[in-house]
Amino acid sequence: MSSSLSTAPAAPPEWPGAVDLLAALGDPMLALMDELSTTMFCAKDVDGRYVAVNQAFVDRTPERSRRAVVGRCAGDLFVTSLAEHYVQQDAQVLSTGRAVRHVLELIRRPGGGPGWYLTSKQPVRLDGRLVGLVSVSQDLRSQDMDDVAVSSLSRVVELVRERITDGITVADMAAAAGCSPSTLDRRMRKVFSLSPQQFVLRARIDHATALLAVDGVALAEVAVRAGFSDQAAFTRTFGRLTGETPAQYRRRSSTR
Repeated sequence: MSSSLSTAPAAPPEWPGAVDLLAALGDPMLALMDELSTTMFCAKDVDGRYVAVNQAFVDRTPERSRRAVVGRCAGDLFVTSLAEHYVQQDAQVLSTGRAVRHVLELIRRPGGGPGWYLTSKQPVRLDGRLVGLVSVSQDLRSQDMDDVAVSSLSRVVELVRERITDGITVADMAAAAGCSPSTLDRRMRKVFSLSPQQFVLRARIDHATALLAVDGVALAEVAVRAGFSDQAAFTRTFGRLTGETPAQYRRRSSTR
């Protein structure tokens, strides 16, 4: 049996918001999340209460069981600065209806050591109505990297996020990291399994997919706002990396 299942889950929560969120997620997806031993998973209702968590998530809180976590909020489980950060992220997802992707975070366990995680959050709808969000935080297993090295990557991630529409060079990223381009390349491959150039491209495609989910944003505008030189280049790159055109992705997203 997977170690993530070592603590039995609590009975399904029964308040209305939780019932709707669990119905939207479905038992198979929740069971799959339970199998993840190095990726934290949680589902929250629109009021910020935890509706479902896996054991990897519980292990980063002061509690020892999912039963003790479900129904509580971030402020009940994490230090104030971290809880406020989570609440701000959640508000962004719930107010815009858009996902946040690949946010580099340092998550500390009370009484334990820090761990670097890559976090993504996705809104959840039931019959077209927003009922909450899901979050996954992947352990980057960067324990053997010192805090200076990982801090440098955090600055690079922020640079790419802020300048997604600009021409970002490896030299720009290395300057933000405070290291040489070759050192940056080694660090990024170690943590993200991507070169700096690949990381920028992935960030642009991720940003484009979020824009494609917004009605009324023309494909040409999506291309510009995602940092591509023109719509043709955007369509070619998007198709090569995702297997479908931006228009096909938009149509498929609109049917979800």
